[in-house]
Amino acid sequence: MRIRWHGHACFEFSNGETTIVIDPHDGRSLGLRTPSTSANVVLMTHDHYDHNAARVVKGEHDNYTGFVGEMEVKGGIRVKGYATWHDHSQGSERGPNTIYRFDMDGISIAHCGDIGCIPPQDIIDELKGVDFLFIPVGEVYTLELPDIKKLIELINPRIIVPMHYMVGGLSFRLSPLSKFLDIIPNESIDFIGNELEISSVDLPENKECWVFDH
Repeated sequence: MRIRWHGHACFEFSNGETTIVIDPHDGRSLGLRTPSTSANVVLMTHDHYDHNAARVVKGEHDNYTGFVGEMEVKGGIRVKGYATWHDHSQGSERGPNTIYRFDMDGISIAHCGDIGCIPPQDIIDELKGVDFLFIPVGEVYTLELPDIKKLIELINPRIIVPMHYMVGGLSFRLSPLSKFLDIIPNESIDFIGNELEISSVDLPENKECWVFDH
């Protein structure tokens, strides 16, 4: 499986047959580079402009925004969507958010979108022990650091991937990546570049934090 980061919360997952892009942005509206990617499935965790720009993704793709439930997408991959909130007020401030979970090439992935509160225990149980947890760490519109730490402890993923934090050029303020990394042991942090080819046998024995560079 190949994983590629396109900035902000936009990640691409591909096994050669199926390519899933999650939370595409248009780049320009954020002050970032426009994602250059092609897919046959686009998942959007919620309908905000910095997560819903399916139009920039090349190819013929099925688009899903805020999907909740279970479905089979192209390539026979089963995707589960879990209903969460973008805030601490059951969506009254920023609306709903979906966590997407799927397996590709024997590797389990959970993408939290713009999660704004700790989900209920039944969702935690569904996500517990995933291989990759993609979690927003910019705080301003999403979980703050104490809750980020708590959610990671509850889900206990093998690999934590921070996303949705302050980078150069971003047109709105978020917390910097360094603030999140201060709570991660230095020996567990790995800076891996823009993209990664990985198989299930490559997964680490101990919990690690993998930082992508766009």
